Amino acid sequence: MQKTWWKESVVYQIYPRSFMDSNGDGIGDLNGIRSKLDYLKELGVDVIWICPIYQSPNADNGYDISDYYEIMDEFGTMEQFDALLAEAHERGLRVIMDLVVNHTSDEHPWFIESRSSTDHPKRDYYIWRKGKQSGDPQAYPNNWESVFGHSVWQYDEETDEFFMHIFTNRQPDLNWENPRMVQDIHEMIRWWLDKGIDGFRVDAINHITREEGLPDEENPQQLKTVPAYKRFANLPGVHDHIRHIHEQVLRHYDIMTVGEAGGSTPEDALLYVGEDRHELNMSFHFEHMGLDRVNVNKWVHRPWQLSELKSVMSRWQEVLHGKGWNANYWNNHDQPRAVSRFGEDTVYRKPSAKLLATFIHMLEGTPFVYQGEEIGMTNIRFQDLSDYRDIEIFNYARISKEKGMPEQTMMEAIWRTGRDNARTPMQWNATENGGFTTGTPWMKVNPNYTTINVEESRQDPNSIFHYYQKLIRLRKQHEVIVYGKYELIEPDHAQVYAFTRTFQDQQLLVILNFSEEQAEFELPDSVIGFAGEWLIGNYEHDTEPMTGKNGKLPSRSLRLLPYEAQVYLGHSKA
Repeated sequence: MQKTWWKESVVYQIYPRSFMDSNGDGIGDLNGIRSKLDYLKELGVDVIWICPIYQSPNADNGYDISDYYEIMDEFGTMEQFDALLAEAHERGLRVIMDLVVNHTSDEHPWFIESRSSTDHPKRDYYIWRKGKQSGDPQAYPNNWESVFGHSVWQYDEETDEFFMHIFTNRQPDLNWENPRMVQDIHEMIRWWLDKGIDGFRVDAINHITREEGLPDEENPQQLKTVPAYKRFANLPGVHDHIRHIHEQVLRHYDIMTVGEAGGSTPEDALLYVGEDRHELNMSFHFEHMGLDRVNVNKWVHRPWQLSELKSVMSRWQEVLHGKGWNANYWNNHDQPRAVSRFGEDTVYRKPSAKLLATFIHMLEGTPFVYQGEEIGMTNIRFQDLSDYRDIEIFNYARISKEKGMPEQTMMEAIWRTGRDNARTPMQWNATENGGFTTGTPWMKVNPNYTTINVEESRQDPNSIFHYYQKLIRLRKQHEVIVYGKYELIEPDHAQVYAFTRTFQDQQLLVILNFSEEQAEFELPDSVIGFAGEWLIGNYEHDTEPMTGKNGKLPSRSLRLLPYEAQVYLGHSKA
């Protein structure tokens, strides 16, 4: 396996609208990010991933781009971005950006020209089809449903045709079968890389091809709960397009590329990130994000089991080892807060947040930290629907009301699952609005900012923040944390997730109690007598826990506190 800087890095994701406001308009901006670069350096991360800052009408919070070469007015100017990039580089921080090329905004000049007439040169920059009956805005070309729960087709009266959009109808899909459009995208990617950015997180990259012929879904009823992802996700042709981008552009730069590839299996992922494939460095999968959902429907909850998490994550670790690379995460701008979802966000907020961090940072792959995760920010429970801002939430509310769903049931689903859980403003201190803005924030700050904030975390030596610092330092000190081969221990234990990582003569032992109860864990023969040092743990103990003389683990059972995490470093027996 080749050693590279992006495998050894820790990435910090910034949702700029909610990170830091520098001018009092209530919206986070580029100068706000610049003002916090020293904080990110103090945390210890290596790479900053900035969510879309391009010009956009904000139908989907910047993921609907109207100009790839301009900065959104609310965020600042290109000169301010250049200053941010330079100041990040001065501190040894790399910067990657979102690359959104499955679709544009309907206000992008390409689309305005495309929809102007059926014979315009840019007509085929997008996917247009005639309806099943002329003049009927409901006579869709096929019965596919979008990710947001309505038809993928939007009628355009001017030309009596429909354009495709697998997300909102303000995000028309680009036609990747058009070489002229592809060349324009390549030029745009090259322009940003020549500016000096260090790579891209590639949004929805597995969606850029469509099933040939655009056939109807055989089971339309299934579309009521499960979108027809198989019609526009992970199709073979996507790899031709990505390899073309790599050959024409990406391979000429020393950069990080991570693709968003929802619905992919580990075997699918190897087609994107295999070291012999010449496509992307790593990819995000969503399998562990679906453990508490029914039939991938995010709004329908089910209890998750630790055995399921072990099964999913072990497959990703084992299939990609030595062949590709994982991107490991719990949180991002599209997911509720992990401590409220997979941990416990009241009594055990701190230990469970530290346990979740230990898990992600001790797996093979590059860890991604989302803003606020490092201080244990939690989900939000707005009582009034109008306090939310996400278009997906409003689409869900509309559909729920049409179905006659009780409002309390609908709100509970939003509280548990809505994307705005991750998008409330960053909590910097205990002053008004958490120190995020001197004005009125674009979305209300979580009221717990008075006790959960960066200032409090930095002052508390046992805080989640300082625990993240230590995890990141350990990763830089021990190659086994980066490159070690993963092996699961005791797959059937209902409370404890334990595994080893082995690299050359080093071995890690990671033991995690994923429950609110104390756990008894019987050490298997394979690790009895493990000799090593206690590396990190999330509880303060009078003595190093679980170790006897000479640092050896005891030969019998261990007793772990609620959400206890322990990591040991020793020597491989091999």
